[in-house]
Amino acid sequence: MTQVLIGMTDHEFKGYALVLKSGADPTTGGVAIAGFTTAGMVGVIAASHIIRTLKLNQLGTVLNADFPAVALIQDEVPKHPVRVYQGPGVGVFTAEIKFQDKQDIMFASTVLEWYTKGGFDKLIIIDGIIAPEKQLNQGELYGVGSSEKARTDLRNAGIEPIQQGIVAGITGFLLGEGDRLGIDVTALLAEASPMYPDARAAALAIEAVCDLTGLEIPLTELLENAREIENSVKEVFEKSMTMLPAPDENDDFIDPSFG
Repeated sequence: MTQVLIGMTDHEFKGYALVLKSGADPTTGGVAIAGFTTAGMVGVIAASHIIRTLKLNQLGTVLNADFPAVALIQDEVPKHPVRVYQGPGVGVFTAEIKFQDKQDIMFASTVLEWYTKGGFDKLIIIDGIIAPEKQLNQGELYGVGSSEKARTDLRNAGIEPIQQGIVAGITGFLLGEGDRLGIDVTALLAEASPMYPDARAAALAIEAVCDLTGLEIPLTELLENAREIENSVKEVFEKSMTMLPAPDENDDFIDPSFG
């Protein structure tokens, strides 16, 4: 099978090899969406839902000898864990493996090469941030934009841009390069539980993507999955509570409001 390699752009850092399927045209245009395996699996859950709902076609895969040798089986089909998809006016970059910190710049550079070759107008990154005290059905969404237009779009969508702070990892590097290179990059950061894949946080981010782009992405299926996850978590919590030993009557009572 003939394969096409996307080469380097003017970006200074070398990325991983993006191998396209035979006859695939990397030029997509429109909006690029990226979702990674980070806190609460928010990015990869959102990316998978967008791919499935919009019926996007797989464009190619990202390969490197340092990646784990695994195939992910989805609907009986084995796939490499890092893939790109495209449809009319939309492309999705998804990574279903977690990268080491030292790989972040190379991975982010691969996203930039894909973005450049695809002729996209804007890049939206969906990511999660750990919220240890997050309730099962609650959570906030934060936004960061690399350009004034991106920040204005966030405000118009009702998402106040973060004023001060630090965004680390792949998302942080892409935001910084967006500012440096004049690329319209937006990061949607959804509060996620560290205890389980947070589908509800992913749904919150997808809703924001719809507001920012005009895409129509139904959320019913994802929210149903979120309820299933939440119910299973509640069940685990309840079972764990019944398995805890009863408190000793001689134990001193400590008022949690003091300390």
